[in-house]
This record gives sequence, C-alpha cells and structure tokens, in this order.
Amino acid sequence: MAVIAIVVLVVLAAAGFVFRRTRSHLVRGKQAPDFVAQAAIGGDVHTFRLRDALARGPVVLYFFPKSFTSGCTVEAHAFSAAVPQFAAFGATVVGISGDDIETQKKFSTQECQSAFLVASDPGLVIGKQYDVALAPNVPNRTSYVIAQDGTIAEAFTSMFQPQEHVAKTLAAVRELAGRPE
Repeated sequence: MAVIAIVVLVVLAAAGFVFRRTRSHLVRGKQAPDFVAQAAIGGDVHTFRLRDALARGPVVLYFFPKSFTSGCTVEAHAFSAAVPQFAAFGATVVGISGDDIETQKKFSTQECQSAFLVASDPGLVIGKQYDVALAPNVPNRTSYVIAQDGTIAEAFTSMFQPQEHVAKTLAAVRELAGRPE
C-alpha cells in the first residue's frame, strides 16, 4: 500500500501537481517531541530513546518515505558516508520511516551500511508528532537537527532532493558546535 502511495505521489509530481506539504511544520526553537522507538543498526534491534541520545549530543532525525526505494537508498548512502563528520561534532544520526522493524533490520545493513540507527514507526505515531505524515504510513522526506536542549535547530523538507538533507543537517550541526563552514 505504501509503495502505491509513493508511486502516486511521484506521478502527480511529474504531472506538475504541487504538494501542499512542502515544508515541515516544527519550526526552529520549538521543543522536539520526545519518543522511544525500535531501531536497527547492523541488523540488530535496539531501543532508541531521544532523551538518552540528546544527553550525548545533538540528534539528526531524518524521516524518509520507504525503505529500499531509490530516493531513500540514495539518502541512506549519503548519510552513511557522512556519519564520521556528524560524529566529529558529537551528533547522532537516526533515520525513521513507517516500515516494520524486520524491514529496517535489512535496510540498516544493506543501505545504511551499518553506520547509523534506522527506526520503525508503523502507523506514523512519531511522524505525526513531528508533523511529517504525507500519506497513510508514508512520511514526507523531512530532516530535523535537534539541539541538546531538545529544541529544533534546523528543519528541512524536500521529497525530491534526498542528498540535500545531508548538507543542510551537517551545516546545522556545525553551527551548533560554533564552527560554521
């Protein structure tokens, strides 16, 4: 069902329809909703707690529509390659979609290259808190940088520019560290 929704969105975009949801609605300075989710890295399942991750540094939380689709694979590869840069600033990267945890286990090894956690959000419970629900069980491609105090430091939404998410979030993490480019 989610694959059909993504195909419909792509067809509509190609036909020139403009989506009303072109940006995220959690703005800079707003408190990020706390959450707990099952997440996989290297095929192993862990419990991810936003509050615990923020105690260690900023969090890059990126929502993506569907595991193993072309744009989401490109985005996962780009984030994987940039994880050492994020880590240099103490930031944790977490991807999240509506896929089940079994799918995320595979995606974490094959496309995320075991570099970062990828969380499962069936029903978009978390996605709705972050105002990224685009279609049933399909989040809009939105990236957030959450500062250690739990506030949104950056929010970027673009369905068709998956690699831009890495550049925008890395710049925001650098700025939080006081070392803009």
